[in-house]
Amino acid sequence: MKKILAYFGSLAHKLLELHDTPHSIAGGVAIGMFIGFTPLFGLKTLLCLGLAVLLRCNPIAAVIAVSLHDVVTPFWPVLLKFEYDIGAHVLRFFDFSPPALADHHFHLSELMKWTTFLHVGLPLLVGSIFLSTPAAIIAYMGMLAFLQFRERRRAEIKNAEGK
Repeated sequence: MKKILAYFGSLAHKLLELHDTPHSIAGGVAIGMFIGFTPLFGLKTLLCLGLAVLLRCNPIAAVIAVSLHDVVTPFWPVLLKFEYDIGAHVLRFFDFSPPALADHHFHLSELMKWTTFLHVGLPLLVGSIFLSTPAAIIAYMGMLAFLQFRERRRAEIKNAEGK
């Protein structure tokens, strides 16, 4: 347990020691949190890097944030079920009705079929937007406020030492 806490603590420390504008770092954190909630396992880091570069945010902050998001790994089954339920409900509203997960038994050969993506992956992606968007907004605003506060505090200390 100590190693896990040390790992996440070192990631948080690296995030706070980045040399960039508060907006850029906070944007990277928001991107990392947004992508972290999506069920795109194996692609999250690449998506974070690409999106951060595209939106001119700090890509290292995005990668660190998506790595910090791994704290919720033990809760993924619950989150995925919740995301699926939200996505299925939203898609039913638009007249696309995926089958209930409990009614469908998957065989290994079915996992790579396009229809499996439409019936399982699409509701997961749609549902993840409803969790990831508020998380990204909260992460951006919280990190921006913290970094701006820290910048002001450092400026005050520097001015006090200069007098």
